[in-house]
Amino acid sequence: MEFYLLGVVGAYLLGSIPFGLVVSRMFGKDDPRTHGSHNIGFTNTLRVSGKKVGIITLIGDLGKGTVATVVAGLMGFPWLWILVIGFSVILGHVFSVFLRFKGGKGVATALGAILGMHPLIGWLLVGVWLGAVLVFGYSSGGALLAFGVFPFLVYFLTFDFYFCLFALGVMTIIFISHKENILRLIQGTESKIKLSSI
Repeated sequence: MEFYLLGVVGAYLLGSIPFGLVVSRMFGKDDPRTHGSHNIGFTNTLRVSGKKVGIITLIGDLGKGTVATVVAGLMGFPWLWILVIGFSVILGHVFSVFLRFKGGKGVATALGAILGMHPLIGWLLVGVWLGAVLVFGYSSGGALLAFGVFPFLVYFLTFDFYFCLFALGVMTIIFISHKENILRLIQGTESKIKLSSI
């Protein structure tokens, strides 16, 4: 039990690493929390600090989610504990201990964690996000759509009760972290992103 709990704490600390802020500082860019949407994730760092910082941030955020769940699996953690670790790494990103329990919106880290647990569902979610962004141009809208269908994909592809609970929990976190984006989408003031410019 203690070993599994250490894994959960380790996943939370890994998730707490604010790659968007770290990478921005490494390249001498402004703090992404002071510009744009004030977020440390991929979309805002891309807008604020440019393509290189945005892509490295995306890789870092995706990577920490994937590493957490893949390593847990390789170390023989039971499936339920892998789900807890996946949830913990996402919580770390959204409520980073290094940023006074503030952080990003969790999309890339959640996708990484899911890819590490169930690659098919993970890639389906990436596809939904990309498709929505290509059609409508809203990164936040794509994320909301992807994670809105996440519990349904889990249910119909796995029939796994605990995985369904995980999916519902992750969906809730993503929607809560995007509450301002949802308001801007409703008002028609949300900024668009062009994937062709990446």
